[in-house]
Amino acid sequence: MNFLKDILNPWRTLIWTISLIVIILLGFLIYLFTGQTEPANQVSFGVTFSQKFAQEMDLDWQDTYLAILNDLGVDKLRLVAYWPIIESEPGQYSFKDLDWQIREAARRDAQVILAVGRKVPRWPECHIPDWARSLNEAEQQERILALLTEIVSHYQGNQTIKYWQVENEPFLKGFGRCPPLDKEFLDKEISLVRQLDFDRRPIIVTASGELSCWLGPALRADVFGTTLYRIVWIEKIGHFKYPIPAVFYYKRAKLVKWLTGVERTIIVELQGEPWGPSALYETAVWKQAKSMDLDKFKGIIGYARQTGFDEAYLWGVEWWYWRKGQGNNALWEEAKKLWAD
Repeated sequence: MNFLKDILNPWRTLIWTISLIVIILLGFLIYLFTGQTEPANQVSFGVTFSQKFAQEMDLDWQDTYLAILNDLGVDKLRLVAYWPIIESEPGQYSFKDLDWQIREAARRDAQVILAVGRKVPRWPECHIPDWARSLNEAEQQERILALLTEIVSHYQGNQTIKYWQVENEPFLKGFGRCPPLDKEFLDKEISLVRQLDFDRRPIIVTASGELSCWLGPALRADVFGTTLYRIVWIEKIGHFKYPIPAVFYYKRAKLVKWLTGVERTIIVELQGEPWGPSALYETAVWKQAKSMDLDKFKGIIGYARQTGFDEAYLWGVEWWYWRKGQGNNALWEEAKKLWAD
């Protein structure tokens, strides 16, 4: 099954192409007029873990998660509060799986970013329980606010959760099965989380590093999180490597901080797995290597160190574990070095 088929119509392909051209030109202009970046002396790495994706990869998600904590030694995690898992039936909330993840992180003194809302990490981007699909947009929004109330109240006082991430790349258009962005509703979500959280944990709002303007998310955030991808798949083109120098992200982040006053900028999603025309678990290993293998992984780690960001959360840890189970532990062992100290 081609999981991008339903989103890549000609108009969206045109929009993506124009966006790419603009980003590439901006990247070269920044490179030419500002010179090289000021690399961070130390980059603190974390990972995004998705229970849902681990299950789609036919992994035992709990074994995978424990291996991330115990074998890799990861101490920074972005976890996801999936609406269909927490509220599988209307008004009946279960935090069993998420509680377990956060509890295990706490036992190892790891810190957590918790992504909440309807649009959160992993395909199809917007995650909606079956019972809520028949609701209209206003009714869904009402249920999402109720969900956020339950989540924030449930984790009041939990010191392992250091940040709330409200929605995921909410301003990114043309990707995922989602309704159009409602800025007023996004502001309601952020306001509600701020109002309910007695611990006053910072709020992260995220955006695509290559395909989105950063100003809207940064104006709403305490911490702005950018994604960073090097090799992507574009219909009609195939695999495409962004010819963007690392200084592009560094200077763009400095400009956004100056314009918006956002407190911090981080790489919230750093490519660490393949990207192709079909779901990863439906893609042959040799095809996966076209956009991610050991050498490419080393390259993107080196690239991230040159961006000037001091914190980056890798994307793809479930895939590394899957590859390890397939008899190739090279990526897993290479990643382990990031948390060896």
